[in-house]
Amino acid sequence: MKRVRIAELKDRLSSYLRAVEQGAEIEVTDRDRPIARIVPVGHPAHRVRIIPAARSFAEVRQRRYRRTKLPIDIVDVLLEDRRLR
Repeated sequence: MKRVRIAELKDRLSSYLRAVEQGAEIEVTDRDRPIARIVPVGHPAHRVRIIPAARSFAEVRQRRYRRTKLPIDIVDVLLEDRRLR
């Protein structure tokens, strides 16, 4: 990993970004103290894919489902989840 001072990064930002684009990692320092790391973005396959809907919203708008009879109270589940955060 290459270490670079802030002033040098500012002077040669484009070349450092090209290096990162090719897979390099850059550690940015301020008075020899690491403050940031510039790393390449993950593989394009990890990006969000938008899949078009099979049916339009108008087709399913009026559809209603039966209530589920769960043995738990959903409010309790929500409160427990919030306590864990």
